[in-house]
This record gives sequence, structure tokens and C-alpha cells, in this order.
Amino acid sequence: MLRWRHPRGERVEEAKRKLMARLREEVPDGRVVDAMERVPREVFVPIEYRDAAYEDTALPIAEGQTISQPFMVATMIEALEPRRSDRVLEVGTGSGYQAAILAELAREVITVERIKTLEDSARDQLTSLGYHNITVHLSEDHIGWITDAPYDGIIVAAAAPKLIRGLLDQLADGGRLVIPVGGRKQQNLMKVVRSGTSYSVKTLTPCRFVPLIGKDAWPADEFPN
Repeated sequence: MLRWRHPRGERVEEAKRKLMARLREEVPDGRVVDAMERVPREVFVPIEYRDAAYEDTALPIAEGQTISQPFMVATMIEALEPRRSDRVLEVGTGSGYQAAILAELAREVITVERIKTLEDSARDQLTSLGYHNITVHLSEDHIGWITDAPYDGIIVAAAAPKLIRGLLDQLADGGRLVIPVGGRKQQNLMKVVRSGTSYSVKTLTPCRFVPLIGKDAWPADEFPN
């Protein structure tokens, strides 16, 4: 895959080194941090925020959406436990940053985005970086992407009011779902593992995400974009 270098170079690279060093102290799975180190977060944020790309904070992107805090991205991907042989579904492409990290760890990534401008820009950015194992789709009425199910892992980058049955049905046997669940202002990150027709559910950590829009989630007319 192509590697992009920021023209302002040293300042951004130093901030990246510091962030990655901190993540290595806080994230047990070194493979996740290795993957994050290979992905240039600065190209996934608006130009006015690029100097802040390696601060451990969420940043605004277009259409009122955000690129998640790096530590939360690492926490979610570590919980997903991606394997090189996996096919992974991401719900909520946003900038495409998390999809790129997943593509470093899994065989195939399918990612869906409900906002057309974000879908287009993420696809262009991921293609320009050489990620040929990612497919970007404009989302449909249901949550997820039924056409290519089942998935070994599903990761949701927006908050749902409850666990969504339609997503659970898209998991393969042994598949893992990582999703923020709760109210509009505060949620808990949850992990679900499918075993045959049963599911184990674990609450991981408090979190705060933009709302997940669609059937069985939040109504679109409450969050127009």
C-alpha cells in the first residue's frame, strides 16, 4: 500500500511518534498500534485540523460528523480481534480512517456510509492510498450490508439506542460485534460474540459517539444531514 507523507513533515511526525508511544503503553495488542502507525491520520481530517491529527481527541470532519479519538479507535479494533483471514463490516465510514486501519489487519473490509459526500470522499482517499481490499457502499434502509453477510467482525462507528437484531443476524458463527449503545449523549461500548444461535454480551467502557441513523436506530428526521 502507498504511504503518504505530510508536507510539513517533522512536526506532524513527532506528534505521531508521541501518540503511538502512548498507545503502546495503553493498548495490549501491539498489532493494532502497528496498523495505526502505518495509516496517515492527517490525510483523513480537514486541512485546518491537520496539525492536530495526532492529538488523542476526536476531530470534526464534513457534514457534522467526526473522526474518532485514536485511543477509542484502538480500543474498538482491539475488541473486534480482527484476523488476517477475516471479512469485516464497518458501519459508518466517515472519513475512512478506521476502515484503513481495519484493512491493515483483515483480508477484506466492507464499509457503509449514509452520507453521499462522505462516501465519495472516503472512497477517493482510500483508493489514493492503495487500499484495494476495502469496498465502500452508500448505506441502504437497513443497518449493515446484508449482501455480503455473514461477517467475521462488525464494528459500528456510531451510537445505537439498543443492540440491533439485524446486525447480529449478519455475524458469522464465532463473529464479533463491537458497537456503542445508549442514549444520545452518552453510551457504553459493547462487544457481542455469536456462538451458533446464542450470543454473549460484554460491556467494555463508557463512550460518546454521533448517532447511528436508520431502521432500528435513531430516526433520520431527528438528525438531518
